[in-house]
Amino acid sequence: MLTIGIVGAGLRGRLFAAALATRSDVRVVAFAEPSQRVAAAATEATGIDVVASHIDLLERYSPDAVIVATPDFAHRQVAVDVALTGTHLLIEKPLATTLEDAEAIAAAVREGGGRCLVGFENRWNPHVVAALHAVESGDLGDHVTSSATLSNSYFVPTEMLSWAALSSPAWFLMPHSLDLILALSGRVPVSVTAAGSRGILTARGVDTWDVVHALITFDDGTTASLSSTWVLPDARDGIVDFQFASIGTKGSVTADLGHQGLTLVTDKQRATWPLGSSVGHNPSGPAAWMVLDFATNLISGEPLGPDVEHGLLVTKTICAMEESLRTGRSVVLDELVAAQAE
Repeated sequence: MLTIGIVGAGLRGRLFAAALATRSDVRVVAFAEPSQRVAAAATEATGIDVVASHIDLLERYSPDAVIVATPDFAHRQVAVDVALTGTHLLIEKPLATTLEDAEAIAAAVREGGGRCLVGFENRWNPHVVAALHAVESGDLGDHVTSSATLSNSYFVPTEMLSWAALSSPAWFLMPHSLDLILALSGRVPVSVTAAGSRGILTARGVDTWDVVHALITFDDGTTASLSSTWVLPDARDGIVDFQFASIGTKGSVTADLGHQGLTLVTDKQRATWPLGSSVGHNPSGPAAWMVLDFATNLISGEPLGPDVEHGLLVTKTICAMEESLRTGRSVVLDELVAAQAE
């Protein structure tokens, strides 16, 4: 029996618990959640024990693996403490929102010796799986350029996330699109040039970037462009716009992940996401499939997926975007890392 603890009993933590509940060879032993309100809701929804901290979780239950489902900026202490015990980890994307935090987590994973999956859940999206198969088979040839747009409506930063002012479209959205572009290109980013605008969300009480664009140059000279915004109108047909394209020397692949082909019309037209719901008693969609695969591969010993070193690279690249936004200049990743080490 594989035992798993979940740190963070909000919507994501409960989603992971619901998916794992379908497995007879896996048991979620407890949530760790400091908020009494969230803890009570999780207990009512799942019947799973809740303790106040990740330290309590480790000491009382000694789980084989821990899922870190805390807000993006609150990964470091939990992940480091868990990793140093040798316990396996699934850490929600991004690995961390500072280079210092990401490097501390990566160092702890290396020292502890446990296995780590960083939760870039779109690796489990069927469209992405098919695109990556096309790349791996050689059907597209060598990478020429890629692009991805991933944006949310106002609902996400103003209503869904209580901590949006501590994040941005770059941190909340671009880890997904950057991970995808890195997988499709097979290349390593060496420099980033970013531009953006802010002020609209600030006027609504959320002081963060409205829009971020980034041009990435890879180690072979090829490029990719990323765009994310948090200011799409709520009256559109969904809260997510997600599209990507990759062009190779022999072919190309494109996809629209923001619309799954089902639109309901009542008082408002609204696209719905069948892959985010349940089929019978089984949760479906990339997040559920990711955590189920995590459990399966821990048991079998197979590769987990994007690891802590990949997560560290994604964080480095987005930190370079932030520096480029701040300075208005292109940023070389190696120079950024060296400067922060001084």
